[in-house]
Amino acid sequence: MAGNTWGQAFTVTSFGESHGPAIGCVVDGCPPGIAIDEALLQTDLDRRKPGTSRYVTQRREGDEARIVSGVFEGVTTGTPIAVIIENTDQRSRDYSKIKDVFRPNHADYAYLQKYGVRDYRGGGRSSARETAVRVAAGAIARRVLAERFGVRIQGYLAQMGPIRLACEDLDAANTNPFFCAEPARLGELEDYINALRRDGDSIGARIDVVAAGVPPGWGEPVFDRLDADIAKALMSINAVKGVEIGDGFGVVETRGSEHRDEMAPTGFRSNHSGGIQGGISSGQTIRASMALKPTSSIVIPGDTIDTRGQATQMRTTGRHDPCVGLRAAPIAEAMLAIVLLDHALRHRGQNADVDSGLPPIGGEPGG
Repeated sequence: MAGNTWGQAFTVTSFGESHGPAIGCVVDGCPPGIAIDEALLQTDLDRRKPGTSRYVTQRREGDEARIVSGVFEGVTTGTPIAVIIENTDQRSRDYSKIKDVFRPNHADYAYLQKYGVRDYRGGGRSSARETAVRVAAGAIARRVLAERFGVRIQGYLAQMGPIRLACEDLDAANTNPFFCAEPARLGELEDYINALRRDGDSIGARIDVVAAGVPPGWGEPVFDRLDADIAKALMSINAVKGVEIGDGFGVVETRGSEHRDEMAPTGFRSNHSGGIQGGISSGQTIRASMALKPTSSIVIPGDTIDTRGQATQMRTTGRHDPCVGLRAAPIAEAMLAIVLLDHALRHRGQNADVDSGLPPIGGEPGG
């Protein structure tokens, strides 16, 4: 299976299945001398892992990361960093009833068509369980970005179903199970999720992620545009069906006189472009959004076919999220961090001695 490695200068190779003995990753290209330990990785993994609240799947995985190479006496050595996360709470019997049935809107049908074989236990390689290793790799990237470049990354829930949420307090997003940055509306979110559970249904969500402190100059201007790589990275996350950079699809209804990010000696006056211009970072805050579909793993029966092509119905049992977006903010942060560090190292390799003669003019009002 191709397509399991991301990056050029900072690479992440992911492996493992949902119900196999373990999942893991190999991170290569990390600069030496960075303080990394398992506790650092665990901090981010604990934010993503299942079973942390009654609003998400109750699969009880400890998600305990074990670093088996690339770190010596608490710092990176510059060699590949291998991370292993054991699967400890698999309940494969939950999936025995669907081994010959395709779950609608899942990867089951497409996988069988492509490979001629599929791991039906929790979706195998296509399971969102795989995203745990992205979060572990992202924790490493975040540490390098913060320590060497002063970059800070934060994701938050911007919308769940019809509920649109404001970004009022980014710090608060790390203190509630919804990753909500408008804490006054937590009760509304709780009521909505509880109603979904009673209905046996699910809903989609929008996650916004921002990166502050990114200097100007990261990204390549043609095929490897920074915004293009961010879009691909976020689209690679399970259940993501749409990505926006900056104002995204809002530009369709915006005039050029309104959308252009005007400049002054004191800084940019707006950030409609999301901190990226011509595929290269502008020095403003990078803003990206992703839309996640509602999971079709619900108890409401739906029409499908079996592996013989016969009509049947599908009713999902087991442990599932009523809104997969509730655990997606740490994953979005991780993928953004991985992309940014890869481009930071690529920029350093080619352009470290470039002097434009023009100092950065600073960010836009409000960050």
